[in-house]
Amino acid sequence: MLSQRIQQQFIDSADFKYQCAESLAAPIESAVHAIFASFTNGGKLLIAGAGATQPLAQYVGHLFLSRFERNRPELAAITLGLTLTSDTESQSLAREVRALGVSEDLLLVLSVRGGESALSAAVDAAHERDMTVVAMVGGADGELLQTLHDTDVAICIPSDALGRVTEIQQMALHCICDGIDVQLLGEQH
Repeated sequence: MLSQRIQQQFIDSADFKYQCAESLAAPIESAVHAIFASFTNGGKLLIAGAGATQPLAQYVGHLFLSRFERNRPELAAITLGLTLTSDTESQSLAREVRALGVSEDLLLVLSVRGGESALSAAVDAAHERDMTVVAMVGGADGELLQTLHDTDVAICIPSDALGRVTEIQQMALHCICDGIDVQLLGEQH
């Protein structure tokens, strides 16, 4: 019985990825273009996650700093929220964005449900700095999505399930890294 449940998890994951492929391709492509533009204009990528998405933020920051699947020059990426401050959690990320961000930079935020006030405050701080924001959010009605501007990119994953959202986020982050590598290095043969 447990074996069947495990197999069903794999099947459900594959089905959900397949369902998301078409609807998320365009916003992921927009995110690649926005991030690439930031890098080519001398900017850096600030990355923030909260709760379950904090490890994903750290992971993608590492991929930009080191490499994804091909060797390439290091890209300026900073994962926010790794240091403890005396501020409340909701203002800590915003303070980091205000301290480190400039208009050429881009803020990438990752959220399972889009309701974290810390991420919304970070988005507001990015907008104060005239930064573009890419938000990768599960669900469809989180507070975070309400803070985005028309020039920002929203990648909305149509689920509230932690496992499904983080699986798609990781896949989307891999697509973004691959897209940046293609922009920098060309197609791999």
